[in-house]
Amino acid sequence: MLFSEACERNKQPIAQALEGWLPRPARVFEVGSGSGQHAVHFTRQRDRLHWHPSERPGQLAGLQERIDREGRGALAPGSALADAVALDVTTGPWPPGPFDAVFTANTAHIMPASAVPDLVAGAAALLGPGGLLLLYGPFSDGGRHTAPSNAAFDAHLRSIDPTMGVRDADWIIALARRHGMQPRADQAMPANNRLLVFAANGDTSGNSDTSGSGDANCSAAVSGGRASSRGRSTNRR
Repeated sequence: MLFSEACERNKQPIAQALEGWLPRPARVFEVGSGSGQHAVHFTRQRDRLHWHPSERPGQLAGLQERIDREGRGALAPGSALADAVALDVTTGPWPPGPFDAVFTANTAHIMPASAVPDLVAGAAALLGPGGLLLLYGPFSDGGRHTAPSNAAFDAHLRSIDPTMGVRDADWIIALARRHGMQPRADQAMPANNRLLVFAANGDTSGNSDTSGSGDANCSAAVSGGRASSRGRSTNRR
């Protein structure tokens, strides 16, 4: 069964961060669920959470194996973990919405830069009014890395595949606004990571912490590229 040490380390900090954003009940679609450790952990920790995982077609079997083994029992009251669905963000098929939130961890820096607009556009189309897009991972600001480790990680990714790399938060914000979403928060997370939060339909109320910086990655196979973040070479946290 697939296993990511990075996911194991970051699952609880992410769960705590999501607690402050997701409504109850919440229906959440995850892009690039990887090993499924996040999906299982979150539905065990939070009540009335309906989590819908996804992965690229070639990586789906490993994700579904964890769901079948660990995602059928011991879930929090009222929570449910759906079967994994196949998704390539550049070609779809995206599931029918609406969802209360779309979550993705450590995917933007692994997928080709050309696929990131497809990720943002696809997520925006899934959200209902006030729905949230939550992106976890390392990000730069205005072309500048927020930590030396992020700069080294970015160089490492680009040495493997020039289409990979740490993405700029300003660019992500511009993409989100293009699709009717407004920034709600830029939340600092452990290991120089950040949680970028956007709300659909211009909802700008809520947390506005902008103190984050980013680094590292978790296990989530995503659209395009020649590498999966499951690989040792891109899994550093």
